[in-house]
Amino acid sequence: MTAAPQDSLFPPVPESADAVLHGLDPEQREVALALTGPVCVLAGAGTGKTRALTHRIAYGVRTGRYKPGTVLAVTFTQRAAGEMRGRLRELGAHGVQARTFHSAALRQLQFFWPKVVQAEPPRLVERKIQLVVQAAEACGLRLDRAELREVTGDIEWAKATQTVPDDFAEAAAAAGRTTSREALETARVYAQYEALKRASGRIDFEDVLLLTIAILQDREDIAQQVRSQYRHFTVDEYQDVSPLQQRLLDLWLGERDDVCVVGDASQTIYSFTGATPEHLLGFPARHPGATVVRLVRDYRSTPQIVHLANNLLSHATGPAARQRLELVAQRPPGPVPESTEYADEVAEAEDVAHRIRALVAEGVPAAHIAVLFRTNGQSNLYEQALGDAGVPYRLRGAEAFFDRPEIRSALSAVRAAAHSGANDTALDLDAPLPAQLRRVLVSHRLWTAQPPAGSGAVRERWESLAALVRLAEELARARPGAALTDLAAELADRQANQHAPTVDGVTLASLHAAKGLEWDAVFLVGLAEGMLPITYAQTEEQVEEERRLFYVGITRARSRLHLSWSLSRTPGGWGGRKPSHFLDALRTPGSARPASDAPRLRTGRAPATHGERHTPDRGAGERPVPRRRAPARCRVCGRTLTEAGEMKLMRCETCPSDMDEGVYQRLRDWRGERAQDLGQPDFCLFTDKTLVAIAEAVPETEAELSRIPGVGARKFRRFGSEVLAICAGQECAPGAKAD
Repeated sequence: MTAAPQDSLFPPVPESADAVLHGLDPEQREVALALTGPVCVLAGAGTGKTRALTHRIAYGVRTGRYKPGTVLAVTFTQRAAGEMRGRLRELGAHGVQARTFHSAALRQLQFFWPKVVQAEPPRLVERKIQLVVQAAEACGLRLDRAELREVTGDIEWAKATQTVPDDFAEAAAAAGRTTSREALETARVYAQYEALKRASGRIDFEDVLLLTIAILQDREDIAQQVRSQYRHFTVDEYQDVSPLQQRLLDLWLGERDDVCVVGDASQTIYSFTGATPEHLLGFPARHPGATVVRLVRDYRSTPQIVHLANNLLSHATGPAARQRLELVAQRPPGPVPESTEYADEVAEAEDVAHRIRALVAEGVPAAHIAVLFRTNGQSNLYEQALGDAGVPYRLRGAEAFFDRPEIRSALSAVRAAAHSGANDTALDLDAPLPAQLRRVLVSHRLWTAQPPAGSGAVRERWESLAALVRLAEELARARPGAALTDLAAELADRQANQHAPTVDGVTLASLHAAKGLEWDAVFLVGLAEGMLPITYAQTEEQVEEERRLFYVGITRARSRLHLSWSLSRTPGGWGGRKPSHFLDALRTPGSARPASDAPRLRTGRAPATHGERHTPDRGAGERPVPRRRAPARCRVCGRTLTEAGEMKLMRCETCPSDMDEGVYQRLRDWRGERAQDLGQPDFCLFTDKTLVAIAEAVPETEAELSRIPGVGARKFRRFGSEVLAICAGQECAPGAKAD
């Protein structure tokens, strides 16, 4: 028996209500059959909770127990809500509302506001951080980018926990919340932010919840109207509910208890937004007689990965740890997870990129691979390393799929072609749907059948459009005879629900952004003390949340897992970093029962030479002796360098350059011709900074060129002789090997 979702994007709709239950395991089936009263589902990572939830709702609708319009399912991201709507549609449960807390509240606020206030609803603040900048300046404070993000987060936390500015300092201290500024300063900015917002007649997302709550509390007639419409509630990711969201849920319910909540306290990673697992952990006590179901069969990960995850949590402490779920792997054994130590972050990024390139060469789709890190600032090195290795990638949290210019253009072209139909002489309506779509995209000069070489923006645009072609292929397989009008309708529905098709490319994401996702191969990078747990995690509860964040990262992997850290941030820096102490829990047995006799973790150390790999046979707990190396310093002023771009130039950005302008111009001309020859963007050969570094060094030997950051072993082998010839003043035709 398996609970894995079907591979097809368009699975057949179950023929009957009983058919909805087919394929569910005993615990998932118990959830689906619990249609009334309070239900609490404790669902571990990879146990099919969304499957259980959607089948429960669909079974209720298909049996006639639920009317679709009376069901409201809420979750925390537009992506999750869109996925839930898509699954419900596939199960034949049309008309069910699946939304985020904020979007559900906003709909109600916009509908009832004119009735209550006799005016148009206030406008939403588009960019909260801009208003925070103005508020800080009004308080005589200048905040850098990091401080702005943190103060904005403090304001969001305060509003989610219903803390007013006057109480902020006391409440932050009581919660053990560390702030980048003095708490009283943050409180002043918070108060000024609220004043500016009111003066401009705008509201933010937290206000949406607050105002909706106020209307439901003050107007019983409106509260009854909402309750008469929605009778059955489902809350996904219940461990992430804030006090404000819980209050709204209570008002929606009234005196009723027909609510099903689903969550895992061990995946509580958003306490900085006010989320707390107390609502999930205390649900049975608040609802005596509630049906409680535990989902522990892990269908996602191999036994080796499941064992690591269980072992990590076996060392956890606190309320969430006392009710942790021990996962039971359902998949066959897979590769032993690996951990590797690197001399510096550049070496770590380059080797991870080479490992990923090898996986892609073995046939693992790039879209099934992810690199996960603790902070977004760590992505730059991996973007550069993957670009240098010729591996496509995409940043999680970047521009939404349906907001991309090429996708907007493609949708317009598809709609126009579908409307023209037989009047469009460029279309062959007898051709299969995918062929028709390709013809539309090619005729509008949006797409080519062959992908561009290399990576970067050009390749990203091509991959976005290729995702539409794959969707058309899936639709044609599922519905023979489907036409462009069917594809246009499918795309319109997906756009409305923000249900984007999968784009090829390795995913780069923070651990927080990775929540709810999964990949065949996961690389968890930067696992050093001070990064995970993060430096500002000082209290026991803060450290435990960092452990849960690590747990979320581990459980994203289906088959392959690679953990890594580096001894130094920069090449040549002092190698005094220590690996995260969380890794100790993975090397030593805990109270968790091993999944079969799975090895715990294979540990190795990579040499300092970039691009090479080595995994020596070392003891499980043995650590190498850190090597002291000179820090990277500016060759002009002697300052220690920390930024990747500066280290590439080996000087500060502000220090004068001694670049040979003639060499630089010849390198640029050569790069342009060579890139055109290869059908790649210029930067895929060498970035501008790398060309500047070469023109400043003017290397004469292979050794001198290979030492320049940004050249790398692959590019040296491919272009080294040409670059050296240009530096020597020789004429070198693109593609020719210099003598």
